Amino acid sequence: MEEQKKEDFDSQLLQIVNAKNYHPIKPKAIARKLSLDADGRRMMRRAVKRLVKRGKIRYGSNHVVYPIASESTKGKSKENQPGNEITGLFQRAAAGFGFVRPDGAKSNSRENDIFIPKESTADAAKGDRVRVRLNRGRSDDRRKKRGEIVEVIERRVNQFVGVYLEHGGHGFVQIDGRAFSAPILVGDAGAKNAREGDKVVIQMVHYPSAKEEGEAVITEVLGPRGEAEVDTLSVMRAFELPGDFSEAAIEDARRQAEAFDENKIEGPRRDLRELTVVTIDPKDARDFDDAISLEQLDNGHFRLGVHVADVSHFVKTNSPLDVEARNRATSIYLPDRVIPMIPEIISNNLASLQPDRVRYAKTVFIEWTPDGIRTDTECCSSAIKSDRRFNYEEVDEFINDRGPWRDKLDPKVFSLLERMHGLAMTLRKRRKDGGAIELSMPEVKIDFDDKGDVKGAHLTENTESHQIIEEFMLAANEAVADHLHRLELAFLRRIHESPDSRKLKQLTTFVRQLGIDCESLESRFEIQRVIDSTAGRPTEYAIHYAVLRSMQKAIYAPDVEGHYALNMNNYCHFTSPIRRYPDLVIHRMVDALENELRPVAEMEQLLLLGEHCSGRERRAEAAERELIKLKMLNFLSEKTGETMPAVITGVEDFGLFAQGVDLPAEGFISIDSLEYDHFEYDSATHTLMGRKEGNQFRLGDLIQVEIHRVDVDRRELDFRLAERPRKPRTNRTSEGRLPFRGAKSGGRKGKKNGAKKGGKNSRSGGRGKGQKRRK
Repeated sequence: MEEQKKEDFDSQLLQIVNAKNYHPIKPKAIARKLSLDADGRRMMRRAVKRLVKRGKIRYGSNHVVYPIASESTKGKSKENQPGNEITGLFQRAAAGFGFVRPDGAKSNSRENDIFIPKESTADAAKGDRVRVRLNRGRSDDRRKKRGEIVEVIERRVNQFVGVYLEHGGHGFVQIDGRAFSAPILVGDAGAKNAREGDKVVIQMVHYPSAKEEGEAVITEVLGPRGEAEVDTLSVMRAFELPGDFSEAAIEDARRQAEAFDENKIEGPRRDLRELTVVTIDPKDARDFDDAISLEQLDNGHFRLGVHVADVSHFVKTNSPLDVEARNRATSIYLPDRVIPMIPEIISNNLASLQPDRVRYAKTVFIEWTPDGIRTDTECCSSAIKSDRRFNYEEVDEFINDRGPWRDKLDPKVFSLLERMHGLAMTLRKRRKDGGAIELSMPEVKIDFDDKGDVKGAHLTENTESHQIIEEFMLAANEAVADHLHRLELAFLRRIHESPDSRKLKQLTTFVRQLGIDCESLESRFEIQRVIDSTAGRPTEYAIHYAVLRSMQKAIYAPDVEGHYALNMNNYCHFTSPIRRYPDLVIHRMVDALENELRPVAEMEQLLLLGEHCSGRERRAEAAERELIKLKMLNFLSEKTGETMPAVITGVEDFGLFAQGVDLPAEGFISIDSLEYDHFEYDSATHTLMGRKEGNQFRLGDLIQVEIHRVDVDRRELDFRLAERPRKPRTNRTSEGRLPFRGAKSGGRKGKKNGAKKGGKNSRSGGRGKGQKRRK
């Protein structure tokens, strides 16, 4: 009977996935289609795993279920049928061999990786989705699973950037990074008028393999290697970042500008022009996408107004502006420029909440008791007029000494700032007491000169002025999500799944081995207690990186998963529609509800949109990291032999990854360079243990490194240890405070991750105004 049930589930599942009109969705969505109860959902999950193992279906990113093309198995012998094959993403090593991570495997675990010898990699390139035939037999322990690539199913990219070279009357391009070890032939010398040393863009014609050389054509010459502008263009082309807006989108924006009359309030829009409203942003901000009002009511409660730029008024569904914004999905913040999601005529003008200008907004009013309990939420379209623009530094001065500001500010604005500070700190304390997890570390910001080259770096602070805005943005995002959830609507959430229990157990072991007494870190309260107890001490690095590694990555999806780091059951992005498409989608739902319409939101469409927006977010982050890395390598290439403090950010059996403390450059220390001891790797505690002398290196350790080798084109930075490590202590928390801590008064300051709006791991928060990017 049990076997019959399994077969029925398998058959039902295959029918759905192989249907012509099927759009890839997650197992949960399939279960909803079939109206399954809890037992049925469990059986469905098992059925999916069974069929993936058998090669009948496959996982895509974020566990979305895809069909397997029937043609893929035709004409193959029994030995080569899908039962002996897997599909996954290929990563090539510099030596030519590679690994395939099977579809559905954890993105941060190597335990299921398939080793592919150099001669068996075919013409697969880094990031390609491939089909692998598994081979029987074993090699060494690290490569228990071996295979050969039999098909490249999907190319990650066909366009590459590299340095143009000439040899023997022919042109070649050495592609940036380590994706290809040998230069690629691009035809006769001087193609497209390229000169040796130029950075160029190529389109691959034939990918190189172990048996054949690659061949490509030059599509664009960017300019001389090493110039700041050329570096930026190189990264933009390599990541296929968008350039200029289409003519249709620009024309659409012009029409919106001509039609907008700030003195004429249209539609069911509440007139809030008499309300006292302010904005708080960085000094150099050009767009102001949220403003704050705060009144005290007769019953003693507070009525917070979060007024967000009404981008949906200008960007209509399926208009040329919308098509462009949806494709971009996010604004991209590179060191020397911003690539906006929406043309600047709207983002920096019509929709920007500039002081003393009437602007349209989506407003969420939230009523709070004096001790920070939310009692009511109301959403509406509005028209506001900001009374004053503040920058963070001004608000910090106000908080530290209000006296001088009494004569500078209108009494209503002065009182508003006082109320904002008081309520925000109440909400912050309540949120942390409720179990929100926050990691606090100083953020190093790179300084650039007028040409776009690195000239140094400085520490940034996350002060109470930042925290005021952070708390109100988080509150607005949660209140809107709760409102939509109560209406039983499907909507695009910002979800952050709970960490894997196995990882939390490993985290507990790691923390205890640091000499820190703790209960099981499967408790979020215990995680925060450990974070707080090590603030400002050398172990803070170790805790910071270990906790981050244990966490999932926040994504956009309609699943009712909640947000682990924020400890919120419902959470969405509402507060930054100028630079995030998911926020714009939520605004349109608010529009529909205001017009007494039920928003139409298909789960399948939301799943696909969430996957698209999450992918665009990852692309933006990767491009930003790549350009910073490139500029840092150019800077460090003239500093070989110099030493600097660094923190260990990764521990592997083949060496250490470390990032500079004063300058955020990450480099590699090969285990072969640690000749004075014989080291063994402990994956559970992220530690290299020395067998002879008892030396050890573990995640978060502070070390002194020497800049040993810089290869800009291959994106490689090699460090060497500048001094041998001290022997480990029983309890390292007594070693004193970090050298760069305590210089400023007012408590611990720094970048927040986890529950912070600008956090690099969970991307959880509301705004991230200090950086104007990560929410």
